[in-house]
Amino acid sequence: MTDAIDRIEERLAHLIAQIEDLSDVVARQDRTIDTLSGKVELLMRREASRDADGSGAHLYGDERPPHY
Repeated sequence: MTDAIDRIEERLAHLIAQIEDLSDVVARQDRTIDTLSGKVELLMRREASRDADGSGAHLYGDERPPHY
């Protein structure tokens, strides 16, 4: 009976360590997503500003760029 309890306790300790590792991974991914979301927001605003100024080059569909 003691061996069974020892094995259960050992497995539980490993599971707890894995959960903590996964929690760290999720927290790191959350920070990365927040950073990337901020960068996308900045790029969207920058592109909207270019559109408003008329300084952005726009290609539609299979249109070739002017240097062709």
